[in-house]
Amino acid sequence: MFIPIMAEAHTRPQSTRPSRERLNHSPAASTKQDTCTYHLVRVSRNRKTGPIPVTTTSANSCPPSCSFKGNGCYAESGPLAIHWRSVSEGRRGHTFDELLEEIATLRRHALWRHNQAGDLTPETPGVIDSRKLTRLAMANRGRRGFTYTHYPPTPQNQAAIRHANWLGFTVNLSAETLVQADAYADLGIAPVVVVLPQGTSKPTRTPAGRQVIVCPASTGNSDCLNCGICQQRDRAAIVGFPAHGAGAERVQEIFLEGRLS
Repeated sequence: MFIPIMAEAHTRPQSTRPSRERLNHSPAASTKQDTCTYHLVRVSRNRKTGPIPVTTTSANSCPPSCSFKGNGCYAESGPLAIHWRSVSEGRRGHTFDELLEEIATLRRHALWRHNQAGDLTPETPGVIDSRKLTRLAMANRGRRGFTYTHYPPTPQNQAAIRHANWLGFTVNLSAETLVQADAYADLGIAPVVVVLPQGTSKPTRTPAGRQVIVCPASTGNSDCLNCGICQQRDRAAIVGFPAHGAGAERVQEIFLEGRLS
């Protein structure tokens, strides 16, 4: 039943090689000590992802601007919250270099998800560490890694995200409303995902007419292993995730506030 969706997902034109003018990957580019902790499980027991490798990054990786931080984030409740807290407190997990070593040993063409909780490594609050993101993308070469980010698409962050996608590591821009999803898609630097109201099960469209398909794992019809659409960097469709977890009502309120504004 997902064949038509997957076919349409490939309709966005291939992206061109990004400009590196704003990127600096020299050893001196990231001098601030990395205070994040990283954990990788090679076979996830998460029903939605399926048995694929999945990572978790400590909570201090999340950008201050994320509206869901302490305000409805699904990872802040339930069993995942217990695991995330252990990683955030340094009781579980490893360094960034150790994470890269683990990723480099994953089998060729393996589909894996970066950050079931947490976000990309920051250089400073709200600013992605472009050098570390590039190193992560390089470790992923030959594999099918993907992730999502709530970092604001400032010019500096856009350059880092565009470059990672060009290297083959899929970074999805996470939008909080359909209007914001359109704005992110207009940037043309990365695929886009968006939250949806609780219980959404049918496709919808953004104000600009872009198709929004509902994540098959959210409806119980598939999992990441058997879908893989979020890893498709050049898809046209926006993937929607219905609000879930203990904070679902607050996430839904944020979505509706954006729709009415």
